[in-house]
Amino acid sequence: MIHALTIDVEDYHNVIARDWLGRDGPPTEAVVLNTQRLLRHLDASNTKATFFVLGEVAETFPELIREIAGLGHELGVHGYCHRQVFKLTPETFRCEVGDAKSRIEDIAQVEVVGHRAPAFSINPDTQWALEVLAELGFRYDSSIFPISGRRYGWPGSPQDIHEMTLPGGRSIIEAPLTTVPILGHRLPACGGGYLRHFPGWVTRWAIRHVQRRRPAIVYMHPYEIEVGCGPLDTSALSPEQARRVHRFHGLQLRNRHTVERKLLRLLGGFEFAPLGRVIALTREGGRGNV
Repeated sequence: MIHALTIDVEDYHNVIARDWLGRDGPPTEAVVLNTQRLLRHLDASNTKATFFVLGEVAETFPELIREIAGLGHELGVHGYCHRQVFKLTPETFRCEVGDAKSRIEDIAQVEVVGHRAPAFSINPDTQWALEVLAELGFRYDSSIFPISGRRYGWPGSPQDIHEMTLPGGRSIIEAPLTTVPILGHRLPACGGGYLRHFPGWVTRWAIRHVQRRRPAIVYMHPYEIEVGCGPLDTSALSPEQARRVHRFHGLQLRNRHTVERKLLRLLGGFEFAPLGRVIALTREGGRGNV
């Protein structure tokens, strides 16, 4: 079984500053350094992945995008400024993803056909976004967690890669994020905070469990291997706001020092490919393209 490895390329420093501290600004050099460290690990294991890139990262660091494409990895869109879909209208979402798609394609000179929404924010209330994606020429999306969650989820959505027929007559392929059944509940697995917070064997068990029926989709962010982040300046916030920010920041930093070795163990124990190729293998039996 060939599983999908996906990287959501965003800069933790400017995302947390914008979302939590009210300070906007461009991505920092950290996203380049962290992504390049991942690229070196992937190159050493002869593994290709899908990199869902923010438009603002591509705009600020175009050479990083060319490097990713030049190494044979797939490029996808992760929005422009990491704004969740439920914060947008159909018109602003169209601009957000359309501009990012054009920017990445112009820089890398490759066609971009895949999308992942920030914070997996396509759900029953924002499913109109799939129609917009299809109109813009995206052929697949990987934004839906088929769970009932507090922060994200589309309960009852299929767990397998599947084609969705949209109200306007178009269609798009959905590659849902990986879940596993535990004690009668369907829980998210195989990436992000789940990779950080839990021992490595949990993710390896989840992949082995899932691969009996379907490929797993593993996801992570470059910043999850960044250690040594300093404290945040919350002096402009109220005491309650500052407490919430520091609590969130602490959870984001927890166990980052374990992620690289967990990733290397996954790369040595399973076969991974870009999500576009995994979709093609799943749907075409190894033939054709997304």
